[in-house]
Amino acid sequence: MAKSKTQLIIDDISTQIESGRLKPGDRLPSTAELRAQYDVSITVVRNAIQWLKAKGLVEGLSGVGVFVTEQGEQPKS
Repeated sequence: MAKSKTQLIIDDISTQIESGRLKPGDRLPSTAELRAQYDVSITVVRNAIQWLKAKGLVEGLSGVGVFVTEQGEQPKS
């Protein structure tokens, strides 16, 4: 069964975090950059980022970007 475009982005970024290629504090590419990199819509990118945030893998700083969290860190409320 083929994976959704959202799941492909989630899997790719999760793998980069788990492998250490993306380290805590690293900034993810912008939404526009991710759209171009994966050739998907803004909605697909936003859904993937929301899932990664919900799992505590990344956190967003308004107006600054999305950053990798310490592994296992819970999202801040």
